[in-house]
Parts: sequence; C-alpha cells; structure tokens
Amino acid sequence: MTFITGKRISRRSMLRGIGTTLGLPLLDAMIPAGKHLGATEAGKSADTPRLVCIEQVHGAAGSNDWGGSQNLWSPADEGRNFDLSPTSLQSLEPFRKYLTIVSDTDCRMADAFSPQEIGGDHFRSTAVFLTQSHPKQTQGSDLHVGTSFDQVFAQQYGHETPIPSLQMSIENVDQAGGCAYGYSCAYTDTLSWSAPDKPLPMLRDPRAIFEQLFGSGGSPAQRTERLRTNSSILDWVLDEMSTLQTNVGPSDQHRLDSYMQNVRELEQRIQRIEAQNLSGDERNIPTAPVGVPDDFEEHVKLMFDLQLAAFISDSTRVFSLKLGRDASPRVYKNSGSDQPFHVASHHGGNEERILEFAKINKHHVGILPYFLEKLQNTMEGDSNLLDKTLLLYGSAMGDSNLHNHVKCPLFLVGGGNGILAGESHVKAPRGTPMANVFLDLLHKMNVTQISTNNEIGVPITNDLTSFGNSTGIFSV
Repeated sequence: MTFITGKRISRRSMLRGIGTTLGLPLLDAMIPAGKHLGATEAGKSADTPRLVCIEQVHGAAGSNDWGGSQNLWSPADEGRNFDLSPTSLQSLEPFRKYLTIVSDTDCRMADAFSPQEIGGDHFRSTAVFLTQSHPKQTQGSDLHVGTSFDQVFAQQYGHETPIPSLQMSIENVDQAGGCAYGYSCAYTDTLSWSAPDKPLPMLRDPRAIFEQLFGSGGSPAQRTERLRTNSSILDWVLDEMSTLQTNVGPSDQHRLDSYMQNVRELEQRIQRIEAQNLSGDERNIPTAPVGVPDDFEEHVKLMFDLQLAAFISDSTRVFSLKLGRDASPRVYKNSGSDQPFHVASHHGGNEERILEFAKINKHHVGILPYFLEKLQNTMEGDSNLLDKTLLLYGSAMGDSNLHNHVKCPLFLVGGGNGILAGESHVKAPRGTPMANVFLDLLHKMNVTQISTNNEIGVPITNDLTSFGNSTGIFSV
C-alpha cells in the first residue's frame, strides 16, 4: 500500500499478502481535509443501508389461532405502547426503539396452486420467503421462482463492494437433485435468488465465509499454504499494516488496532472449533463440516460476528441467513424444550404443545440481541451500525401445524439509515401480501429498478412498481 501525506486513502483500500486480502474500516484518513463525510466517497458508502435477512423456518406458535390469542408472537396493542412480555420477541425489549413488528401479512405464493403441489409446503416456503413468488414444481434444472428481496437490493448496491452479497445457513443444505413432492432441493435450501432461475449457494462453514471475506488474495496454492501452516491471516499483512499505522492519526491507529484484534479473535475461534472437531471426540453433528460448531448458539453468534466484520470493512452490505430446516430433528438444549424442532412444530393445536413450540421461537429470537448490541456499539462516522442496518426476520409459514401461509411472522430491527422510525407495531388488513411490505422497504431504500432477462435471455431493466405478488404498498 502506498500512502501519500496530504492525500486521502480510498475507502476501497486493502491490505494484501500471500493468500490474504484485508479490507479496512472507515478511517479519518479516508476523508479529505475540510470536507464533510457525506460529500466524500467514504461517506457515500457509509450512508448506504446494510441489509440482513433472516428466515425463521416453519412459522411461529403465535400464528396458530390459540397462540395468537395469547400473543405468543405479536403483542396485543398496535402503535408504540406494545407489551413484549407475552411474546417470543421479549428479548428485543432493550431495542424496542429500533423495532417494527408487522402482523398478519400473508405469503400465499407458498400455497399449493394445483392438486399435484399438495403436500409440498415445506419445499415452497423457503423459496417464497424472500421472493414472494410461486416456485415452479420441478426436480430438474428448470428452476423458476423470482428474484429475492436481498438480491434486488444487491443489484443496486452490491457492485460497490468487493462481495455483492453473502448467503449463510446454520443447518445442512443440498442444492442438487430432487427432495420430495416434485420439488428440487434448491427451493428448500436456498433463500437468495439472483434471478428467477439462479439460486445462490448458502455457506454453512464459518471458515469458508472467513476466507471469502479475508482470504481471497494470492493464488489457490498460496492460500492452501497459509491454511496448512495454520498461521494467522494477519501475519501476511503485517508490513503493510505497519506502514499504514505510521501514516495515520491516533484515532485511526486505535480503530485499526481494534479491527485487527477482532479479525484475529474471529480467526482463533474458528481454529479452536476446527481443532476440537478434529480431536477425535464424539461430535453432536458428525456429518457437519469441520469448521461448523456443534452448538447452535455458538454457530449463530459466529455467523453474526462475521457479518459485523464484513460491515466494518465494507466487504459486503447484504447478508441472508437461514436458521434451520423445516423438518429438522434438532433439539435446542437452551430453549427450555426437549422436543425436536419438527415434532414441536406439529403441535396438533394442543395448548401445552403450542407453548412448547413457542419456547423454541423465543430461543431463536433471543440470540439476536447479541448481534444488535454489537452493531449498536460499533460507530461508523457519526452514527452506529445499528442505525444503518435493516434486519428483516420472518417466515413464509404461518401455523406450522396446518402448513398454512397466513398471518406469517415478520419484524424489522434497525434504523436502515433513517427509513424506519422504530418502536412500532402495525397490523395489516386481512389478506395483505407480505410482498407489499417488501415493496415499501425497497422504495424507502431508494431501490426503484429491477433487472430481469427477457424471453431470449437478454438483460433488461424495469421500474420496480411491484414485487412478487404485491398488490400495492403496505407502509411500515
């Protein structure tokens, strides 16, 4: 890296070494003297919202009629004075000023449209959640659903970062071949679609994500050598980092030190997990990649920390995260329930069993404050990353026992760079598509166009006047 005194450092500057490419946090040295942050290249990148989309598979206990009457998901009152204590969102109370709960929207594109599609709700729901489009029933390569919400956003902003978007999963995914009821596995194992026929791969292994963010430099042989020696990724950029440190001010030096410590801590955690999983001790998930923690909470928190590092370095601004699989037998030991997930979700309308499923919903949401607090405590320019982030959390399934797609769970957290006021619970009129909310959010984030291909595969750009099965805008 070359640094010339009196010249600004580009926001896209990176430290490079053998098998390493390390993006930098926003530094004062990236802002020319006498200029306001918002008028600079660095400021424009900082003012772009970050987007995180999380799927909670298989609905919620509060989408059942009885569960709804007990406010197991949504609070009773609309507006600002809502009570979260009965709900699965109770853990979000410290962040209520950032919280927008949207109740009673539907994802009817996940319904069976023909007799042949009956029974395939598991295999449609994930594909529908972010696309709000009906998947073509096929087990072949002729997939078709819709461009997903996160990828419409990435079309506009993804070219500004080294990685347009990243897709993560916590459980195993299989995008090859057919699953059941005539549907390709790609539908149930993919949240993000860059085009109606292009599912994006989901990464489950934290090591693979870490390497995408920080280990893309050099040749494949050089990267393999770095991993083989098990040395720190930071060892390969020390010379460039030392040069940079001597040419920036004290506050930037502190930011760089903190950032490098965070990257190293992430790397060490991954190395510890890999060492444990290679130790010969019995694993809870023996088929998982060596870098995947057996513990659910540890895995999710590590994925959140990777997202935070990516936001700080502006490596990407778009993430999707799939928390599980509809038919998962996983037992969440810290949820207070000893029931496997899929068994608990089919509660048969029994009140005690609905409450058991609500414990799992509450446990899943309860991991979010870990991420939200870190975003809130991370400053970038004049505001924190939670102010700049829109986190969308929901499901295209409503009542998991009935496999229906009405009154689906959905909430938003974060300021999204001022597009959401927060501290709000809104109930949609009966029959409102969730797609209406997504269209509103895209417009608020200044995403007004969408790219598609015509019938002969030529890219075309259209005004974004609809999304999925939207019937208009439902403003949040």
